[in-house]
Amino acid sequence: MARLKDVQNKISAVKKTKQITKAMNMVAASRLRGAQMNMEAFRPYANKFAEVLTSLSQKAGEGTSPLLVPREEVKAVHVVLCTSDRGLCGGFNTNLVTKAEKFVNDITGKGMDVSITNFGKKGRDWSRKAKMSIAAEHVGIIGTTIGFNVASTAGRKLVDQFLAGVYDEVYVVFSEFKTMSKQVPVIEKILPITPFDTEAVPSADTDKPYQAEHICEPSPAGLLGELLPMNVYVQLHRAFLETSTSEHAARMMAMENATTACNDMIGSLTLAYNKARQAAITADLMDIVGGAEALKG
Repeated sequence: MARLKDVQNKISAVKKTKQITKAMNMVAASRLRGAQMNMEAFRPYANKFAEVLTSLSQKAGEGTSPLLVPREEVKAVHVVLCTSDRGLCGGFNTNLVTKAEKFVNDITGKGMDVSITNFGKKGRDWSRKAKMSIAAEHVGIIGTTIGFNVASTAGRKLVDQFLAGVYDEVYVVFSEFKTMSKQVPVIEKILPITPFDTEAVPSADTDKPYQAEHICEPSPAGLLGELLPMNVYVQLHRAFLETSTSEHAARMMAMENATTACNDMIGSLTLAYNKARQAAITADLMDIVGGAEALKG
């Protein structure tokens, strides 16, 4: 009977685990709705902002702002790594850290200095373990309601340090939300700002979309001075929203898979319990029958 008791204890433990994973799945699903709505509401703004910036940069020229001019020699590279603060979201953080680690190894292999700014506890822990040069740490931002002031504060500091020559290039590593089951870690350069390769008027034999002509006051060069730093803030805010949505989606899928695994384990343990109980009953019956036959003899 001790074996039956052990199986019962295992079934009870798995059922409690199932309750936890199911609750976490529901919480992640609830938070995902809000994060996804914020992300989808911000995407049209970011796209239209990029369209206007493209038109202005084409009119003013690439040499108008130092934020558009790449450095002749790149010596210092800065990486903004966006991860989550908590685990239990499958390979979400592992994929981001692996992407950042490969990128950092490629840069250091070329003899460049690398520093990092962490948004998220998991990325911070990896940076400390890898003994990276950490410029700043931000915990408790990804996965919550993210205000634009967070991106503007961090972006303003990056722009100032880029203009001062502290950094020659700045990249952001984040998770791009594709679908509920697919989140892709990507790396994008945010400084210097890469000019968009688009054409204002499409030709008859191409499918490129038409780009509207914008009237500028006071001048394209004057507007670029204000809009180019804003573009850095927009890209950072988009990265935060994408990463936050991807985190909730990854956690929801991970908890759903864990709940399914608990159901399978409960089924197999119940089957083992029934077999053991049936074997114990059969053994007891055999003992009774054997005792009865012995008394008859």
